[in-house]
Amino acid sequence: MVQLLTVDDFDDVVSGSDRPVLVDFYAEWCGPCKAAAPILDDLSDDYADDLAVAKIDVDDQPELAKRFDVLSIPTVILFNEGEEVDRKIGFGGRAGYEELIKKVIAEK
Repeated sequence: MVQLLTVDDFDDVVSGSDRPVLVDFYAEWCGPCKAAAPILDDLSDDYADDLAVAKIDVDDQPELAKRFDVLSIPTVILFNEGEEVDRKIGFGGRAGYEELIKKVIAEK
């Protein structure tokens, strides 16, 4: 299940997670973001035991977009133990997002 994050709960969720967290920075009006959404939903289900997936609407949470230097959307950032591990800017497709996930899962 994909969780919607805000500035109020971001640190608790991402830093407090016992699993890596894949965070999608998106906007409702963004076509590539809409294409990414069902893929990220599927990945959330497929990797539920190993990974959490979350979303941040950059229009509603500009502070978080600025904090992580998100200048283009979609941007997907992978966090592990609260720290950024990697990111993919632009629509990555399932293969691109799985590439990020497998990097951190392989380290477990």
